[in-house]
Amino acid sequence: MAGRFARLVRIALCWGGLMILCAGEAFAFMPPTADESPIAAIRVIGTERLEPETVVSYLTLNKGDTVTAAKMNKALKTLYGTGLFADITIEMEGDTLVVQVRENPILSRVEFEGNSAISTEDLEKEVKLKARMVYTLPRVERDVQRILDVYRRSGRFGAVVEPKIVKKEQNRIDLVFEVVEGDRTGIQSISFVGNKAFSEGALREAISTSESAWWRFFSTSDYYDPDRLNYDKELLRQFYLNEGYVDFRVLSAVAELTPDRRDFFVTFSVEEGPRYKFGKISVNSEIKGLESDELKPYLLTEEGSWYSANAVEKSVAKLMAALGDRQYAFAVVFPKMERHKDDKTVDLTYVIQQGARVYVDRIDISGNTNTVDKVIRREMQLAEGDPFSTSALAKSEQRIKDLGFFSEVSAKAADGAQPDRADIKIKVKEKSTGEAMIGAGYSSTDGPLGSFSISQRNFMGRGQDLRFGATISGRTKQLDTSFTEPYFLDYDVSAGIDLFATQTDNQDSSSYDFNTAGATLRLGYPLSDEIRQKLNYSLHVDEITDVPSTASLYVKDQEGVATTSSFGQSLIYDTRDSKLTPTLGFLVHVDTDIAGAGGSRKWVRAKVGGTQFYPLSEEWIASGTLEVGQIWSLDGATKLNERFFLGGDNLRGFQYAGIGARDVSSADQDALGGTRFMRGSASVSMPLPVSPEFGFKGHLFTDFGVLGKPDSTAIAGTTIREDESLRLSLGFGLTWDSPLGPIRLDFAAPILYKSYDKIQNIHFSFGTRF
Repeated sequence: MAGRFARLVRIALCWGGLMILCAGEAFAFMPPTADESPIAAIRVIGTERLEPETVVSYLTLNKGDTVTAAKMNKALKTLYGTGLFADITIEMEGDTLVVQVRENPILSRVEFEGNSAISTEDLEKEVKLKARMVYTLPRVERDVQRILDVYRRSGRFGAVVEPKIVKKEQNRIDLVFEVVEGDRTGIQSISFVGNKAFSEGALREAISTSESAWWRFFSTSDYYDPDRLNYDKELLRQFYLNEGYVDFRVLSAVAELTPDRRDFFVTFSVEEGPRYKFGKISVNSEIKGLESDELKPYLLTEEGSWYSANAVEKSVAKLMAALGDRQYAFAVVFPKMERHKDDKTVDLTYVIQQGARVYVDRIDISGNTNTVDKVIRREMQLAEGDPFSTSALAKSEQRIKDLGFFSEVSAKAADGAQPDRADIKIKVKEKSTGEAMIGAGYSSTDGPLGSFSISQRNFMGRGQDLRFGATISGRTKQLDTSFTEPYFLDYDVSAGIDLFATQTDNQDSSSYDFNTAGATLRLGYPLSDEIRQKLNYSLHVDEITDVPSTASLYVKDQEGVATTSSFGQSLIYDTRDSKLTPTLGFLVHVDTDIAGAGGSRKWVRAKVGGTQFYPLSEEWIASGTLEVGQIWSLDGATKLNERFFLGGDNLRGFQYAGIGARDVSSADQDALGGTRFMRGSASVSMPLPVSPEFGFKGHLFTDFGVLGKPDSTAIAGTTIREDESLRLSLGFGLTWDSPLGPIRLDFAAPILYKSYDKIQNIHFSFGTRF
């Protein structure tokens, strides 16, 4: 019993000693402020840039306060939280609170070294640390990560960024981010697992990522980007949905580094599921007075055809546009699908409902750094206070795109301040509207030719068009300048002026030189959304000169100077879906001009023409053009320069003035032109069997034309061939949206022609923009 008691005493003594030791340690580490003495004064030590009063203002302790450990810790956290200090010590010396600080340095400069693939300007936009900011290590670490993210988005996963500090006077530093960029991490292979309906080649064409290859030196899609990989998953889903695979899923998209860590293997695992067809398709209008059958012609989906999500989406858009045109501003369309797995069909009902009445509250425009807001607002089909309309918003977006001033345009509706209000957010991204175009071509008779023009299509950001052009070739020297104000006096009326001077060497085609100089005033205004009227007045002095002795007598008879004063109009009917890259719709024009209100020439001229665009598929676009024209002289025969000539750009396969009446008795078989013409063209634009990222497109075309006779050829000593038969050519072309600008190459071979026609098989042009 005594032994057990002795053991208990020893255990108690041990626990007591341990507790005393711990208590001693605790008191040893307790701040000296734990005596809870009041503060009589506060003294700040170590400040360089900051005033001591500034440090005191951040303290949570004041004179007279009682100091405790908790209050001391809170004061430390508050001072550290300002980010101004690298080190802080707080202690009591008697009744004085002493705050000793070491300030964080101030950045004098932030620089980058070793970067070449990404410009310094782009890196400066990413980092948050700037000159005159306070340096802290967490901020630097975050900026290092931002720089690495930029390099990874550009495909350089091996990039290394090391921040270095250069100390300067007055606690200032220079921060230098030393960058080792490394090589771009490419895509060695892209493979698919689970695909049965489509080959790997077809699926590679459907996604944006491509395998690395030496010839993709202009491409940015052949390096690894995790964001692009997620986008590719959506592209695959859309591809399969458009082909009828409603149950399709992307199970995984995995990117694995190669053993040498220079490239990635990318593998998509997919589950296709069965293919579905459209079953019953109907329209259900829940709006009183709107019959469902009236809207069926707008549907692009057909019963029995393979299901296509794209066709459904386009049908909804066409229905919304039709409803908007019928003044159903608040109508909405919901495609309701019912899937039948037993017979692999999808029943589709387009439900049309009267949506809540919503009005436009505000229209906010962003991204236009050069273009003034007014230029964008005047293209809007909606204004503040108008009933909101999806179709009107879509038309507004297309009109802004058609300006050609922006590389990206987004028009979206957002919730307004009230439930029945909607804000419209217009986001644009400016692109260069200055343009320098260089054209080149080749003819078997003219040899090389070139043209140059410099223009600004958005002058001073006001939407005005200013242009200066020059053309120099074996046969033409031309200077011209023009200015167009698209909204004259803030009305939808375009006004402009053209000044021109041209010297044309027609010695090879008609044995004369032609000089003209003058001016044209223009005015245009809309008659409706699709019809526009243009008026013009032109005054110019024309001279037919330098007619050699071997020229046709008919040409010699026209030598001299004439003055032309003419009024003209053009009526244009335009239903194209886009003025820049049309795929659907047509353009029709009716032009009439009359000369005789002053000047020495009197005539009437008329032209009618049109172009139709029709999509054969999403990438195959068919187009057809037909144009006719005639000129009637009101005082003797027409002049050579007033006549119509076919060949060159308007009839490929033949050189300029290559067909029509010709004096075969003259040394150069001079072309005499015609007083009437008919010309046309049919073409199909198609993708080529190369990656779309290169910007190549192919064209198959046929051009045809008929040129009528001159109004007077009754001159003795001449032999005139004036056959009015049809000319026809077949050809193919190639366009390339190259890094240097658009390039086009056409080859055309005449099929129907006469022995005296002038042939030109090849036409080539290229341009560059700034």
